[in-house]
Amino acid sequence: MKKLALHWQILLGMALGVAFGFLALQFEWGKDFVTDWIKPFGTIFINSLKLIAVPLIVASLIMGIAGLKDISKLSKMGGRTIGIYVLTTVFAVSIGLALVNIAKPGSFIKEETRTELTENYADDAAKRKEAADAQANNGPLQALIDLVPQNIVGAASNNGNMLQVIFFVIFFGIGLILIPPDKAKPVIDFFDGVNEVVLKMIDLIMLAAPYGVFALLAALVVESPGADIFKALGAYSAVVVLGLAIMIFGFYPLLVRYFTGRGYVDFFRGIAPAQLLAFSTSSSAATLPVTMERTVEHLGVDEDVASFVLPVGATINMDGTSLYQGVAAVFIAQAFGMDLDLMQQLTIVVTATLASIGSAAVPGAGMVMLVIVLQSIGVPPEGLALIFAVDRPLDMCRTVVNVTGDASVSMLVAKSVDKLGVPEVKNWDDNYGK
Repeated sequence: MKKLALHWQILLGMALGVAFGFLALQFEWGKDFVTDWIKPFGTIFINSLKLIAVPLIVASLIMGIAGLKDISKLSKMGGRTIGIYVLTTVFAVSIGLALVNIAKPGSFIKEETRTELTENYADDAAKRKEAADAQANNGPLQALIDLVPQNIVGAASNNGNMLQVIFFVIFFGIGLILIPPDKAKPVIDFFDGVNEVVLKMIDLIMLAAPYGVFALLAALVVESPGADIFKALGAYSAVVVLGLAIMIFGFYPLLVRYFTGRGYVDFFRGIAPAQLLAFSTSSSAATLPVTMERTVEHLGVDEDVASFVLPVGATINMDGTSLYQGVAAVFIAQAFGMDLDLMQQLTIVVTATLASIGSAAVPGAGMVMLVIVLQSIGVPPEGLALIFAVDRPLDMCRTVVNVTGDASVSMLVAKSVDKLGVPEVKNWDDNYGK
């Protein structure tokens, strides 16, 4: 019998976890059994995601920066590529934050549920209060001081210091580009190997995702006083999907139309197969060959431009992931009754943008990066339990955004350097699937 795809396994784990949780509530000993014998496996799964965060962002980001060595030859194209990618990512996070602050999906959670959630993480709340009190006594430029670590080993030992790790990795990557290629090659080869190992570790961790989801959902059901969390989860999912739809059907085609003159229908006819593959695989890296073929042959992007812009985009352009991280961070904060001020939400924009640069183009990596965003604003990362059940279908949707963004930026860059021509194939299915 054919093995179920991972996303179906996760959805099955979610359904079974909810069912098992409700079944356990029918017995007097059920809640204690789930808490003592089922929930720990969910905690282990969350811890494994935290475990991989630092090596993932170090290896992936260093390889992404090292890959920009071509900027020495294509400085004009490279600068515009990076600039446009960063701007679209900031816009995506901002859209997500605007929607989640308007819709307030966390408000569907009743006060008694919120109180119980808060009590479950009372120790974390006390630590956050101490950190907030300490922050209040700091000067206005303390954030800049905190950005530069005194000791990278010490910074890497705490996921809450991820911005310091990112700063060091960017600094390290710049140094790697500037030294002679023969000196840089062994270092690049080393981190390339590390990156491959880390990606394989993610694959192994994701194999346990159905069981982790089962444990998390079963614990969520028995520890929740009502079904309001699931209403909130539905509202959260709707907000994420709405934000992603705005990016796919509004922002990108309008951007392409305004700067390149390419029509709405022509754009989607050209990129549709890559979008479908992105949806089914949840991996912009796996979709890259198809994205490149579609942009060159069906959207008219010069091959030299596509071969530079698209691989960079698969590494650093994660607009859909960044939007989702912004919505998820605020939603989890709302679930815990935390009001995020303007500075904290600006921190989400900065952290989600930088974290997306190091987010591997593989299924599930966005959840790892969300740990970074949550810890940067003092929200308990255990709150991932609230959203992981619906993460896989949302991951499929946000990967479509990532791939669509890659193709859009390649067209903009090609137009800016006069290398956007007439598509070789005008009909979107002329040579697809043959």
